[in-house]
Amino acid sequence: MTFNGILQIALFFGVLLLTVKPMGLFMARVFTGERTFLSPVFGPVERGLYRLFGVREDEDMKWTTYAFAMLAFSVMGLFLTYILLRLQGVLPLNPQGYGPKQMTPDLAFNTAVSFTTNTNWQSYAPDYTLSYFSNMVALAPHNWMSAATGIAVALALVRGFARRSAEGIGNFWVDATRAILYVLLPISLFYALILVQQGVPQNFAEYTKAATLEGASQTIGQGPVASQEAIKMLGTNGGGFFNANSAHPYENPTPLTNFLEMLSIFLIPAALTYTFGKMVGNVRQGWALLGAMSVMFLVGTFVCYGFEAAGNPQVQALGVPGGNYEGKEVRFGIANSALFAAITTAASCGAVNSMHDSFTPIGGLIPLFNIMSGEVIFGGVGAGLYGMLMFAILAVFIAGLMVGRTPEYLGKKIEQYEVKMAMLATLVLAASILGGTALGANLNLPKEPESTFATKLNQFPGTAYGSSSDTFYGATYNNVNNSGPHGLTEILYAYTSATGNNGSAFAGITANTPFYNVTLGLAMLIGRFLMIIPLLAIAGSLAAKKLVPASAGTFPTDTGTFVLLLIGVVLIVGALTYLPALALGPIVEQFQMSGGKLF
Repeated sequence: MTFNGILQIALFFGVLLLTVKPMGLFMARVFTGERTFLSPVFGPVERGLYRLFGVREDEDMKWTTYAFAMLAFSVMGLFLTYILLRLQGVLPLNPQGYGPKQMTPDLAFNTAVSFTTNTNWQSYAPDYTLSYFSNMVALAPHNWMSAATGIAVALALVRGFARRSAEGIGNFWVDATRAILYVLLPISLFYALILVQQGVPQNFAEYTKAATLEGASQTIGQGPVASQEAIKMLGTNGGGFFNANSAHPYENPTPLTNFLEMLSIFLIPAALTYTFGKMVGNVRQGWALLGAMSVMFLVGTFVCYGFEAAGNPQVQALGVPGGNYEGKEVRFGIANSALFAAITTAASCGAVNSMHDSFTPIGGLIPLFNIMSGEVIFGGVGAGLYGMLMFAILAVFIAGLMVGRTPEYLGKKIEQYEVKMAMLATLVLAASILGGTALGANLNLPKEPESTFATKLNQFPGTAYGSSSDTFYGATYNNVNNSGPHGLTEILYAYTSATGNNGSAFAGITANTPFYNVTLGLAMLIGRFLMIIPLLAIAGSLAAKKLVPASAGTFPTDTGTFVLLLIGVVLIVGALTYLPALALGPIVEQFQMSGGKLF
């Protein structure tokens, strides 16, 4: 590690901390219905939307009604997206002529589920598969809707702690509308203009045919990139307009855009901790959650950076000095690549400016474990907060067992119903990750014939298909380019990313097959909705409870002791659940790399 690299990480984190209070306070005012400086602009729009769709702003929903509204909103969006993707060949804004041959039924299902669940996993090369219409009309709206859904669910859980003897936990339609109008829309608009100024395209032009210096022909993609880049980062969606994602110079052209993209991923998740503190009437509670997130994030970042800076000893033995530059953009360097990897996986974003598959084994373990944590190390917009509150419930339950009394959190008794729901959400995620990995690792289906590979390569000229990063020929459904522990890690990462609604990948796995498209799609649905529903049930249960006065036996939850306990619970749950799989993957690969064997 270098002083310059450490300084860049410290600068990023310092700027992030400066945004927490103002952004968190603004969101607290928005979601409690207070007037803000944006009210004159968006207030009439908000009220007009309520009248148009028959929403009563003062209606307070029970948790079951809230959950039904959220599910109906998501399912209808998923179904419509699937139809639009399958019909892209007959829809407008398609100068490249992409149709059903590019977007097969299983791929359309996977993609529709992916964007509905805020995962944005892409089993395809987006710049050679999707029309402009599919990008902007079928998929881009989910960047807003799925992000707003996550924020709404987090607010519902916060109200569960803040309210006393209440039947309702808020109004889903109001929460989602305010999240889009007052938070996501104005920031994204300003953000997109900065990106355009920095050189990110925003057009509907046909792809450009260019001749290279060697005399070959190259196809250069374009499109409405800046507008989608802004919301994909701010909403922690992560789906790239180009196959290389934020490593592509059209998505991430300068050091300034790289910094802004990293900052925007954490902007809302970090600020929501302060919003939580304001809404429950004790900002120290919010700072405690932020403290736990920050410690885990910084430790993971420096571990990842340290191993990437140390590099591969087998390469250094050949006389090549320096760290591990494989799969990284030289213009960003090792420090910013490791930092970006830690940020995008600590949040449920999935955008990448380097290839995680090319990291050292322990360097790649950090992004993997960040997702396995439940993506509570800041996490996605809303998802990080409600995930961390789930672990807070488990932490105070453990603390209650230690002091020998009924556990309490923010004046609410944590009883067996809340603990059961929290454990249900935790176990569902683990079952999806480990079960999917076991299924994928043990299937050994036939390899694709060379003729099929040639067809796909000709279908997508100029893409990464056929390269070491994403090959078709010789691929089986359970392993692609790498054998041994690295191949297992690729499969494990895929199901972890899908279940964690992250969307990043170890690129050595070819996921555009019927088996992976279907099973990863199911993992995304499980990771999103089978976690949200138990947490909404907790919100409804807590909202109905009376406030219990603090006593001498009450475990304080706004101190450093609680922060350490909360970190310990997150790490222990993750270690006990996933350590055997990690030991067979990146951990043993690290030892084998040190012993001279590479995969």
